[in-house]
Amino acid sequence: MLQQLSIRNYAIIDAIDIRFPDGMNVITGETGAGKSIIMGALGLILGARSDSSALLNKEKKCIVEGIFKADHRSIIKTLLMQYDPDNYREGAEEELVLRREISVAGKSRAFINDTPVNLEQLKEFSGLLVDLHQQFDSLQLGENEFQREVMDALAGTNDLVDQYQSTYYQWKTLHKELDVLKEQKLQFDKEADYNRFQYGELEEAAFRSNELEEIDTELKMLNNSEEIRTVLSTVCFELKETEHPIVQQLKSLSNQLQGYSTFHVQLPELVKRLQSAQVELQDIANDLDNISTHINYSPERIEQLNERLTLGYKLLKKHGVKTTSELLAIQKQFEEKLQAVLNIDEEIKNKEQVVVATRNALSLQARTISERRQKQVRPLEEKVNKLLAQVGMPNAKIKVEVKDKVELNAFGMDSIEFLFDANKSELFLPVRKVASGGELSRLMLCIKSLVAQKLDMPTLIFDEIDTGISGEAARQVGIIMKELADNRQLICITHQPQLAGKADAHFFVYKEIERNEVRTNIRLLNKDERITTIAKMLSGEKPTAAAIENAREMVNN
Repeated sequence: MLQQLSIRNYAIIDAIDIRFPDGMNVITGETGAGKSIIMGALGLILGARSDSSALLNKEKKCIVEGIFKADHRSIIKTLLMQYDPDNYREGAEEELVLRREISVAGKSRAFINDTPVNLEQLKEFSGLLVDLHQQFDSLQLGENEFQREVMDALAGTNDLVDQYQSTYYQWKTLHKELDVLKEQKLQFDKEADYNRFQYGELEEAAFRSNELEEIDTELKMLNNSEEIRTVLSTVCFELKETEHPIVQQLKSLSNQLQGYSTFHVQLPELVKRLQSAQVELQDIANDLDNISTHINYSPERIEQLNERLTLGYKLLKKHGVKTTSELLAIQKQFEEKLQAVLNIDEEIKNKEQVVVATRNALSLQARTISERRQKQVRPLEEKVNKLLAQVGMPNAKIKVEVKDKVELNAFGMDSIEFLFDANKSELFLPVRKVASGGELSRLMLCIKSLVAQKLDMPTLIFDEIDTGISGEAARQVGIIMKELADNRQLICITHQPQLAGKADAHFFVYKEIERNEVRTNIRLLNKDERITTIAKMLSGEKPTAAAIENAREMVNN
């Protein structure tokens, strides 16, 4: 509930503090006294847009502050911890201070318990504390979104709708993922023939790793085979086949040196090295001879290798690479793309199954919500129509249509429409098309009085929604508001004496002149002042004795 509202330097308000008790609070005052200004200031801490032109003194900032009692509501605690987790203190949700400041430059700042918040956070938070209904808000009654909210509040389906929406957005996400996969498949299908041809060409070529580089080396050898064999034969001949072969000479030298190896400590090692050199040269001569034997000039082999190399160079140039390894990497890429076509078909199939399963679950949830809403249609019609008769509209009827829709949406499968007949014509049309302003206000009050019993909304504020009614209808509106105030705080700005007479606390807004300047102020009336004020509302500035007696009866009853 709203315990206190403080306003500083706003419009023609210098400084006022209003302490609101529980129950039904009524605010009255002459037209132009400043009731709407107080509501405008209250709107600032509820998230309304600010304007520097509202500053009374252009050299000082405007401050509007509301102190609320939240009674340990868990959602309030959750939001406080979310907005300022580092500075949250246990029990901070018991008393809440919402503050809005407008600087001289027009910059607006918002705070919750001295923690800075943005405007959206302030709206989210204050929306859990206060429901502000103004005269023209009755137009909201014709909106399908509001009508759905009413049905869900009465049916107690808000938690079900939250669960449904979680599944719904999961389903939408899956649908998007499926669309992306299908788009990828279309792209793959467009490229499939090209990729298949390119891969087939490389697969047919069947190059192994480093093959082109090895072919190039082998071709160089074959094209120079005669010269190579001549050199190999010459070296081999010199090593072991001349009249004095090098290998034989080393053996002879080694034997000569062996005879004197005992005369010097280093000679045995040198003899061993000389023998090793002889053995190594002998092996080299044998290898050279073996290589020479296997090097044969072969025009057929050269032609075969040239053809292979020509194919390889063609593919290297085509794909813009320089090595066999790079060419094989490209072949691998084409293979992966072709495999992706096969994989995406399977992936699409699996995703479609998940989408269908999720939609089936979604349909079941939507059906449950729809059934719960349908069950509230008749009770809502009966209760609202009874209240309409009570507030002076005996011929008016409301009819609620809840129709199943094939297309699932974010709130289920229903199309909800409130229909209205003001004159027992049995011609029911959408509320937004047929109801007058006064009818809308009373209809909205009847509906809100039902919804408020289902919602955890501690403070309801009605700003002149009783415009256009009087007499018995106004008295009945007062009865309904008084019943609403039994379990929650209600603040009502009104011009109706019948409503003012029902108040637990009656505030009077007035203008006064301070230092030759007009200022708006407000005060809480005592019982005698209430009687006088209500009498003036009944018969004018100089109330008659009958009006005073009538007013006394209203207050006492």
